[in-house]
Amino acid sequence: MAQPQQPDEAQAGAQAGALATRPPLGVGMVGYAFMGAAHSQGWRTADRVFDLPLRPVLAAVCGRDAGAVRTAADRLGWASAETDWRALIARDDVDLVDVCTPGDSHAEIAIAALAAGKHVLCEKPLANTVEEAEAMTEAAEAAAARGQVAMVGFNYRRVPATALARKMVAEGRIGALRHVRVTYLQDWLVDREFPLTWRLRKETAGSGALGDLGAHIVDLAQYLAGEPVTGVSALTETFVRERPLLSGASSGLSAAGGGELGPVTVDDAALFTARFASGALASFEATRFATGRKNSLRIELNGEKGSLAFDLERLNELSYHDGTEPATHAGFRRILVTEPDHPYLEAWWPPGHGLGYEHTFVHQARDLVHAIAEGGRPLPSFADGLQVQRVLAAVEESAEKNSVFTPVAS
Repeated sequence: MAQPQQPDEAQAGAQAGALATRPPLGVGMVGYAFMGAAHSQGWRTADRVFDLPLRPVLAAVCGRDAGAVRTAADRLGWASAETDWRALIARDDVDLVDVCTPGDSHAEIAIAALAAGKHVLCEKPLANTVEEAEAMTEAAEAAAARGQVAMVGFNYRRVPATALARKMVAEGRIGALRHVRVTYLQDWLVDREFPLTWRLRKETAGSGALGDLGAHIVDLAQYLAGEPVTGVSALTETFVRERPLLSGASSGLSAAGGGELGPVTVDDAALFTARFASGALASFEATRFATGRKNSLRIELNGEKGSLAFDLERLNELSYHDGTEPATHAGFRRILVTEPDHPYLEAWWPPGHGLGYEHTFVHQARDLVHAIAEGGRPLPSFADGLQVQRVLAAVEESAEKNSVFTPVAS
């Protein structure tokens, strides 16, 4: 004879039933390497942490190698695999297409997905050129009129500490903005024997450290400041101009090379000053040649009434100086961003239990699902991605013209 359910068991069963009855959101992802794995983590986890209005279903992942993509599907939690992104878009069980491919295919896949009536999430940078980004933004605007959404994946907006910083700036806690200084430093290209992967070819990557790292910090700076960059003066450099050709497949930032060399056609580093719309001044540095720096992103904003600083290597902390306090006890103080009333943290752990890099992709999935269910416009939009692309183009133009100050197109 079956034993009667205990109250906790009955409640858990009712909750499971309620979760199962929510409308599904079928997700199809193109690409399964570094970013594909990160996005998969977000899609797998978001519904297990947050109370979402739709139930994400990992319907299919797409890649060119049938064996490799099937293995990736099993490892990352996708129900099935495709080898043609057009077939993935055409599937009836795919409502949203998540684009995690190199930049040279972003525009074609995203525009086709929008035309097919799908929602779209596209990794950063939005495209390889301004013209591609403009076409994608135009397609997204047309799709929005049909109830579709399109978002670009600048995940560092979704660190709770940076989301808190944006809130504090919007509330006027630092007053009128005067300075922004931001660096993004890595060192994985220091070894000149590192091979010529797709990230080092302009035809696939669009640019080097500028697009890979610079896109992140331009978006983050504009997001925190709440205003656009309007002009830049720039330097770029390629330190190692030839590298060994790939001798096999690459994975993430790991690869092996052979003896034959090929030309590096992107920048290794970009350094530029900038002006914001309000007149605030900024400096940006993006490099993959900062020996000893693995993934070091730091941003500081100085205003008339205070300052804020964030360091990705201490991503559960935000530094804040209140310039209105008496000098006798004023100074930068550490805010530990782990409280339940901090952004995103109502669903996570008790105070003091920090989050990590992977949680930004969970938050990204959460925000996008809510936008789809509620008919909202998720941010950052394709228009935001286009603005970043225009800044990157101005940086390249300025560097080509011996650092001449170059306005950002509008």
